[in-house]
Amino acid sequence: MTDTHAPRPGASSRVRLLVTLGVAGLAVAIATWVWLGNAGVAKECPVQPEAAAAIDAAAVGELAALNGTGEGRGYASLSFKDAAGVDMSIADFKGKALLVNFWASWCVPCREEMPALDALATKYNSDSFMVLPINLDIGENGLAKAEKFLADNGFANLPLYADNTFAAFDRLKQQAVAVGLPATLVLDEQGCELAVLQGPAEWHTPDGEAVVEALLALAN
Repeated sequence: MTDTHAPRPGASSRVRLLVTLGVAGLAVAIATWVWLGNAGVAKECPVQPEAAAAIDAAAVGELAALNGTGEGRGYASLSFKDAAGVDMSIADFKGKALLVNFWASWCVPCREEMPALDALATKYNSDSFMVLPINLDIGENGLAKAEKFLADNGFANLPLYADNTFAAFDRLKQQAVAVGLPATLVLDEQGCELAVLQGPAEWHTPDGEAVVEALLALAN
C-alpha cells in the first residue's frame, strides 16, 4: 500500500538545528559570564601606563627591582591604626604621594632597610610626599614590639602605623601584588598604585632618590 503522508524532516536536519541553538546559547552564556566577571573587578583607579613608565624608567641600579604597574589598583580604603590605636586608612593621606612600606620587627631585611627609609623620609617628607611605614607584627603585643624597635633605633621620621590583624597585607597577597616582607607600594596622591617593589632596597641612594623625584614630578 502506498504511504500518502507528507515526508518528515530528516534526523540530520533536526540535529543541525539543535546544535545551532546550543552553540548560540553557549555564546550568550560565555558573553554574560565575561561581562559579569569584568563588572565584579571594576578598577578603583584609572589605568596609568605613562605614570607607571616614568617610575619604571627611574628605577635603576639599587632600585632595579621596582616595577612600574599603574594597572588601576587603588588603596584608599586600605586600613590600619596609628600608635594610639586610632583607625586610619590611606585615604587619610590624600594629596600626598606615598611610599608605603610594609615591615615587621621579626623580618631581618625589613630591619636592615629601615635606616635608609628614615633617611629618605628626613629628606623628602613634606606636604606632597611621605614615607608611610605600616608594621605587621601580629598579635596583642605586636604594636609594642614595633614601637620598641622604632624607639631603640631612634628613627626620626618613621611614625608608627600598624595592622596587627595582617588584613592589609592579605589584601596584597590576594591581588598577587606582594607575597612576602618587606614590600613597598608607590602610590600617587589619590592612593593609586604606580609601582611595586618586592623585597628590600637601598632607598637612601641616588637611585632611590631618583624614584622619589620622578614621583614628585608626576604630582606637579
